[in-house]
Amino acid sequence: MAGTGDRGSRPGPPPGFAEGVPPDNALHALGFEYTRITGDEVLGRLTVTETCCQPFKMLNGGVSALIAESAASIGGYMASGYRRVAGVQLSINHLRPARLGDRVEAKAVPIQVGRNIQVWEVQIWLMDPSTSERKDVVSTARVTILTNMSTPEKMKSYEESVKKYAKL
Repeated sequence: MAGTGDRGSRPGPPPGFAEGVPPDNALHALGFEYTRITGDEVLGRLTVTETCCQPFKMLNGGVSALIAESAASIGGYMASGYRRVAGVQLSINHLRPARLGDRVEAKAVPIQVGRNIQVWEVQIWLMDPSTSERKDVVSTARVTILTNMSTPEKMKSYEESVKKYAKL
């Protein structure tokens, strides 16, 4: 398939995205899939694989933190009118484990959307394998984002890709 390169079993870019421009490269490499991106809510899912586990076969807390900051940042990017954002503070609590093979869902929602600073809450849920419904909270995070930076011209293609994906 064109554009897949030498990525092996990793998924290709999400539907609607320009070739090779996933919303977040690091999460994409782990198999994370965004299912909804707006300035009011960001949703995504991940199957816990060996790649994202710590040695005891549980989801690495750093991966949970990456999910939280990335989901909040892409939501903040949308909510700020496509201005460049930067995470300035992350606080995360790990409440229960997600084990190898489990599927988790992240949900990020804004608490405060200001012109310069946004605060987002992100929850990561363990999914029930029989119903695909949210079951138990794995982690909860609060992310503070700086949003008053201009977007470089070379990032306009990313903006267009996010706009296309967000409409799905």
